[in-house]
Amino acid sequence: MISFLARRAILALLVLITVLTISFALTRLSGDVAVSMAGPAASQEDVETIRKAYGLDRPLPIQFANWVIGAASGDLGRSYLYHAPVAELIKARLPITLTLGLTGLCIALLTAIPLGILAAMNEGSVLDRAIMMIAVIGQAMPSFWLGLTLIIVLGLRLQWLPISGVDTWDGYILPGIVLAFSAIPALMRLTRSGMVDALASDYIRTARAKGLSRASIVLRHALRNAAMPVVAVAAVQLGFMLGGSIVIEAVFSLNGVGYLAWESIAKNDFPVVQSVVLFLSTIYIVLTLLADLLNAVLDPRLRTA
Repeated sequence: MISFLARRAILALLVLITVLTISFALTRLSGDVAVSMAGPAASQEDVETIRKAYGLDRPLPIQFANWVIGAASGDLGRSYLYHAPVAELIKARLPITLTLGLTGLCIALLTAIPLGILAAMNEGSVLDRAIMMIAVIGQAMPSFWLGLTLIIVLGLRLQWLPISGVDTWDGYILPGIVLAFSAIPALMRLTRSGMVDALASDYIRTARAKGLSRASIVLRHALRNAAMPVVAVAAVQLGFMLGGSIVIEAVFSLNGVGYLAWESIAKNDFPVVQSVVLFLSTIYIVLTLLADLLNAVLDPRLRTA
């Protein structure tokens, strides 16, 4: 188990280094940072002053090394737009993004797993095909379009839920549904395929021969083995949700990390953009690592893979 953990940790570290390098390179390739900060009306002297003040006149490898060293110590630099430490900006907005992501994941799991089980228990039926059609629609539907539709129908016309802000707990419901809808298809299909294979296995036939109830066979025996790929994908989907919250937070005017990234991209606030990419990538990598470890606990055969 220790060697398995070490291999996964080394792989996660290499992925994180790759993400850091690519995000730094892309922000530099998008244009001259000093010119963006100074504005279109600034003189060349003003641009050079800003370039020296922020260390942008140094070679790119040195800039990258300084940023990585600072990020490792918790110093993510200062925002050009907000004139505040980037770490404090992310910390202040993090609870909204995490709550939104967890809300979306809970809605997705509570919807996808029962529907996947129901489809597997009625394999080949009209109900099975109808549930799979829901998965296809969910996979094809753009998140921003669904968000705007829910705002118009549930927020403006029916006035059931708030359309922006999170002053109350129900402010997370609409954006949570939008995030969940993109994750439901993958979780539903995995649950269905895993349950179909499990229900056709020999140990399930043995359980039926022993006279166990249908609920016990499905929930205690089949679902445990079918849940392993669902666990891994759920962790990945949570990472996708946190990253995809950039669009959802902009649509619903939620001041989370995603909306901070959107504002920073629009205003060329490169330290914030780099730090948000680093932060969301780190969460995604950690969640994937935890999913691998949990699957290794559930299935010891994976430890030698």
